[in-house]
Amino acid sequence: MPEAVEKRYIPTTEAIMNRDEAKGGWTKAKGKIREKWGELTDDDLDRIQGKYEQLVGALQQRYGWEKEQAQKEVAAWRRENQVTLE
Repeated sequence: MPEAVEKRYIPTTEAIMNRDEAKGGWTKAKGKIREKWGELTDDDLDRIQGKYEQLVGALQQRYGWEKEQAQKEVAAWRRENQVTLE
């Protein structure tokens, strides 16, 4: 009977490049977020990690905005900066 072969995931070059591109995009976006909303902390940005709902929630918390206001602010910022969030 043949021995069981352990299968391992080996990422393709394309997968590695996509992951690195996403990380680089988030790094750029963080800088722009800091410029726009300076009251967000490094901890806030670590929690956000490129996620739309997390950004909206952090803005609500730091600026005391209603959800709708935070969503409008993020939508306008995304259009201005051509940024995509998860």
